[in-house]
Amino acid sequence: MTSEVRVVMKVNGTEYHVTTQTCRTLAEVLREDLGLLGTKIGCNKGECGACTVIMNGRSVTSCLVLAVQAEGAIITTIEGLAEGGKPSPLEQAFVEEGAVQCGFCTPGMVMSAEALLALNPHPSEAEIETALEGNLCRCTGYRKIVAAVQKASQSRE
Repeated sequence: MTSEVRVVMKVNGTEYHVTTQTCRTLAEVLREDLGLLGTKIGCNKGECGACTVIMNGRSVTSCLVLAVQAEGAIITTIEGLAEGGKPSPLEQAFVEEGAVQCGFCTPGMVMSAEALLALNPHPSEAEIETALEGNLCRCTGYRKIVAAVQKASQSRE
């Protein structure tokens, strides 16, 4: 029997009070209850990285996080990166470097890269590759994605 609980979390700067079943994932709540469709659900096994968000400063695959585990958490989704309605510098770098092919993996890639750049504003190529290891892309071959993260890192202090 699944019970319902109330979860309070801050998502993209807004506090939400969500009543949800204990078996639902954070990815499901973000998409279905909060309407944040940028968080993609790909494999639903934590293997593809499409559902990556930043939770309490760390990138997490939200399909593996139960919504109840997000109680009191501060969460940033791809929708929370835009600044004044404009893409963030990292998002803009993805566009400029052609790192957005079909776009399905892009939100997860960007969120993993954002978490990396928050901790290490000027990562090496190897550090970028390591940070993106949990994100699968079937279109780009990763070179353009790494180049986009490198370009965005140049604008960080």
